[in-house]
Amino acid sequence: MLATMEIVDLIDNSEGIGQMVMGSDVMQDYRIAKREMEEDEEAQKLIRRFNDTKDQYEDVQRFGRYHPDYNDIMKRVRSEKREMDMNEKVAQFKKAEREVQKLLDDISHHVAHSVSTEIKVPRSGAALMDTGTGGGGAGGCGSGGSCGCS
Repeated sequence: MLATMEIVDLIDNSEGIGQMVMGSDVMQDYRIAKREMEEDEEAQKLIRRFNDTKDQYEDVQRFGRYHPDYNDIMKRVRSEKREMDMNEKVAQFKKAEREVQKLLDDISHHVAHSVSTEIKVPRSGAALMDTGTGGGGAGGCGSGGSCGCS
């Protein structure tokens, strides 16, 4: 029975953490950026155009370089992605999205390491390059870390 009560307490505490994340400034900024991007006609036009080209890209990828439109689609998908990413509302949303991801990564790292520093915690994106935390992804082959390779 004790283990069951401990599990219930853990679930309650994790729900509390979730509510704190949902009420955080980082999450509020994310919601605002998302709403502004969704309401911006230019951003939505760029996103739709990129998604259409991305669908064509996926079709071309099945055949690779042998597809007659391979080079054209490859150039278009990169160009349209760049144009979409340069849109102010899309850029603000992506920045807010990275901040939410960083918050979640930091929480995961803190919870795991409060149990044991030996626990490996997956980190995403730029957090992989953060070698100061001792978290997952720091060091090792290809990063010039503990194995000594570069």
